[in-house]
Amino acid sequence: MGQLAKSAQDMISGMTPHLQSEVYVFVTKQYPCDVSRYIEQALSIFEEDEGVSMIMSVSAAQSRGFPIEQPMRCITLKVFSALDGVGLTAAVSGALASAGIACNVVAAFHHDHPFVPESRAEEAMGILKALQDQAKSD
Repeated sequence: MGQLAKSAQDMISGMTPHLQSEVYVFVTKQYPCDVSRYIEQALSIFEEDEGVSMIMSVSAAQSRGFPIEQPMRCITLKVFSALDGVGLTAAVSGALASAGIACNVVAAFHHDHPFVPESRAEEAMGILKALQDQAKSD
């Protein structure tokens, strides 16, 4: 693992966005739900009061009979951000929001992963690269 970035400046200047090729959807299953049936095909599973939320590839969701609404692409921010670092999510979501791009950020142990509408993924990448370049020059 690389060095942990903790300051907003370090996280943003080092974020190095990478657009994943897969197309994903967010799906949900109400309780009771046998989560083990979905683990192999889900990129992420989160239990909420209303049921189980999952992120799946479009093909996995289709094979399980889930509706395919709002296809999204994942942009992995390659910076190793500290779990207690402050400012990366706000900067990324704020920059995308300014352009009218929806953003759902999943923070994992090593990286943050903004999910953006498939139709605007390339535009989102341009915005995030510009944000990183600006942070490097500050």
